Amino acid sequence: MMTATAARVSDSATAPRENAGSMAGEDVAMIKLAATLGRELGAYKPAIYWADTAGSALLGWGALAALILLPGLPVAATAALAIVAVLALYRLGSFIHEITHMKDDSVPGYRLGWNLIAGIPLMIPSFMYEGVHNLHHARNRYGTVRDPEYMALALKPKLSVPLFVAVAALGPIGLLIRWGLLAPLSLLPPVRAFVRARFSALSINPDFRRDAPVGPHAARWNIMEAATSIFVLAVLAGVATGLIPLRAFGIWLAVLSASMTINQIRTLAAHLWENDGKVMTITGQYLDSVNVPPPALLPELWAPVGLRYHALHHLLPGLPYHALPEAHRRLAAELPAGNAYHGGNHPTLAGVIARLWASAGTARAS
Repeated sequence: MMTATAARVSDSATAPRENAGSMAGEDVAMIKLAATLGRELGAYKPAIYWADTAGSALLGWGALAALILLPGLPVAATAALAIVAVLALYRLGSFIHEITHMKDDSVPGYRLGWNLIAGIPLMIPSFMYEGVHNLHHARNRYGTVRDPEYMALALKPKLSVPLFVAVAALGPIGLLIRWGLLAPLSLLPPVRAFVRARFSALSINPDFRRDAPVGPHAARWNIMEAATSIFVLAVLAGVATGLIPLRAFGIWLAVLSASMTINQIRTLAAHLWENDGKVMTITGQYLDSVNVPPPALLPELWAPVGLRYHALHHLLPGLPYHALPEAHRRLAAELPAGNAYHGGNHPTLAGVIARLWASAGTARAS
């Protein structure tokens, strides 16, 4: 039985359209229904953002503090605290993805609040992703050499897959260098341009070069960069003078390293990584991306804050994370079995990575 929403989409999809040529090769029914749901479900709910963020922060920083302050705990309790700290701080950090898509008035004060309790102490201030991740969604950039977040791993040697993950484990060291060394050095104009272009983006494309910010974004960038650098320099000074024990410093870095590694493994399953650099249709971009929807439960841990619906996110990048489950439910229920939407749904993380591993090393990227 066709619902009212599906009926409206079906009528519009079959009606003559002046821009039919621009939809060549697209799954029009999927795109139309997604657009309708985007309008119906697109309202941000600040209470959800604040409650989820505050809960993740309390759990994550509380568990980390317990690990540092209670060294005599049994092994099982220590392991449990470590797991909670890693997963909660990983979830907390994942809200940076939401910030890149929301307008300032969507959740008033959220960017500032998140940077204070997460961005700065996790060494990932939001400017490192704002203005970068959005390029990944640009219609003519996705999967091309101009995409900051795409690497055709399925077309590269197999060794590139484990190396991709291993690099993330060293992420905290790289961030200490970025904020403790390069940020102060970038007060020199020649160094500043180099650091802005090469070391001011959370990207995976090694050829990506970031443009300098302009207008109010430049002022916001400078404030966040200075605050993060001061925080890191204070931590390093505390370690050097003995005010911060090496054990506490090591635990902090280890928890951040584990969180970044999980995120990198999650990134392996965000896309199929099979595009050879050509501009893709919206449908093609969707099918190169991955949903891992219910009934699986573990994705809520390794792909939090809506990241388990990454393919759907590419259809509706402005949809808040709390609306993605309902949007998926409606799309899956209302679109027929042969629709492209179902091709973006995968049952497990392991299955997506196994497909990537099988593909890697069998072709060459153009």
